Amino acid sequence: MTAKRRGAQLGMLAFAVLIVMGAYASVGLGINGKVPSGMLGYGLGLGGLMLAAYLVLAKWAPWADPLLLPLVTLVNGIGLVMIYRIELAGEHLASAANQLMWTALGVVMFSATLIALRDHRVLQRFTYTAGFAGIALLVLPMLPFIGREINGARIWVGIGPFSIQPAEFAKLALVVFFAGYLVAKRDVLALAGRRLLFIDLPRARDLGPVLITWGISLGVLVMQKDLGSSLLLFGAFVAMLYVATQRTSWVLIGILLFVGGAFLAGQIFSHVEARFNIWLHAEDPALYDAGGGSFQLMQGMFAMGSGGILGTGLGQGYPYKVPLSFSDFIFTATGEELGLTGLMAILMVYALIVERGLRTALAARDPFTKLLAGGLSFILAWQIFIIVGGVTRLIPLTGLVTPFMSAGGSALLANWMLIALLVRMSDAARRPPPQAIQDEGLTQVMQR
Repeated sequence: MTAKRRGAQLGMLAFAVLIVMGAYASVGLGINGKVPSGMLGYGLGLGGLMLAAYLVLAKWAPWADPLLLPLVTLVNGIGLVMIYRIELAGEHLASAANQLMWTALGVVMFSATLIALRDHRVLQRFTYTAGFAGIALLVLPMLPFIGREINGARIWVGIGPFSIQPAEFAKLALVVFFAGYLVAKRDVLALAGRRLLFIDLPRARDLGPVLITWGISLGVLVMQKDLGSSLLLFGAFVAMLYVATQRTSWVLIGILLFVGGAFLAGQIFSHVEARFNIWLHAEDPALYDAGGGSFQLMQGMFAMGSGGILGTGLGQGYPYKVPLSFSDFIFTATGEELGLTGLMAILMVYALIVERGLRTALAARDPFTKLLAGGLSFILAWQIFIIVGGVTRLIPLTGLVTPFMSAGGSALLANWMLIALLVRMSDAARRPPPQAIQDEGLTQVMQR
């Protein structure tokens, strides 16, 4: 990358940190009428972290997409500000200092991934290892002693005071597995089969991977009571299958299988049925007042409604009245204080991150990189759709968190690793190919 473009990237990074600091000052002015006393410390902390990430990127991935790091910095910083705002309102579970610490660890994981993984194509050698690792991470919360159930979902693993969500890391391992497997089998999946009316039906023996992934997704839904991760995994697999084969029939089969399985699970298992009831009958007073009912969902919608187009202003709303407004419902808290305009701006930042990932997939020179970059971009976009659709009642509410914004360490670390993989692949895709020696002038005549 030229020095001019590096300077532009550093300028965009500084601009993102300035926006975050402006929001931070706005929170203090809105609540206490003065600039927060710790503003300089938070600003230097966030700016120092991002400068370190920039230096690592400039050293180990100099041809990488220059927009990814500033965009992620902006959305991560806005999340920090919202958590700080809710902490000031007296929510003892919200802690901006903890989130800044997790951001620092995320930057460490981002840097370590870039330094350790010089060529992402080596991941293709570990296709099945990644698959087994992903399944093992999904199963971990079901084990006795270390598995923990929090807020009705058994998706946590804890040892002492330390706990993580393995599913956040499992999604990365499974996307690597899907990419490696589909690159090896895509010709069979794309060409074999027969045509019935206007649909190309695959052979029965080729349905194995779809059925296995379907079974894993429904297992996560039923055993761990985690609708979000179940949707995320199956959606990512079906999307990557379509990218690899270009066959619409795979998408139709995948959707029918998942919808059918989820419907049966809703008829058999009470916790799945409860999720759908809350979604369909959220205004029902009985559900609104019931424990674990629709109170949280409706409060979130009221918060976004009171924000209107421009919002109440940072520090001037009541987002803390929504349970978990610093975590699962941080999107509604942002909507109340920044309004529809602020939410559209944040969604635009997410869209740009996904677009840069898809651009990397298009520019990649080998099929594995295309599928891996496309899969990681899709899983990020799909996660945002699921959380936004859930809090706005477009789809049933899930336990997923808003990437880079919600409080919590596991999701933040995994998403920083996801960005590191996209950065590594964009570096490979944008790096100029080695010059071929074609100049006749370079030929030398050897004489005795």
